[in-house]
Amino acid sequence: MKKQLILTVGIFFAAVYMASAQNCFGLWKTIDDRTGKPKALVEIYEEDGRMYGRVQEILEEGREGAVCENCEGKKKNQPIEGMQIIQGLEPDGDGEWSGSTIFDPEKAMTFRCKIWLDPEDPDKLKVRGYMAFLYRTQTWVRAEYN
Repeated sequence: MKKQLILTVGIFFAAVYMASAQNCFGLWKTIDDRTGKPKALVEIYEEDGRMYGRVQEILEEGREGAVCENCEGKKKNQPIEGMQIIQGLEPDGDGEWSGSTIFDPEKAMTFRCKIWLDPEDPDKLKVRGYMAFLYRTQTWVRAEYN
């Protein structure tokens, strides 16, 4: 009886862990698709059924504490760490999130955005930014909270 209870509890926690590892939410390491080097840690979270993302930490050497120098309005000279860059994406029913924007503080530009888990590796996140008919897709890697 005791072994069965321990096994049941173990299976439950394994299922919870696997379910949490199979979604887009959590901490992600952004990777520069041109250099292959890590740039930042972004926390992706859900609020009122929508997806948001905030820069938690800049990983590029020499850019710690960077501010958004090229930004306009409220973001001008604001710290990039803590800045919300993914704004209100909605699930589209196919495991993708879209319908809103992502902000690139380095270029001070906002792009339409689509995000989905890599179907072959749930520890990789595909992040696509669009401008008109042009797009660029980055692969972010799941990170762990310290």
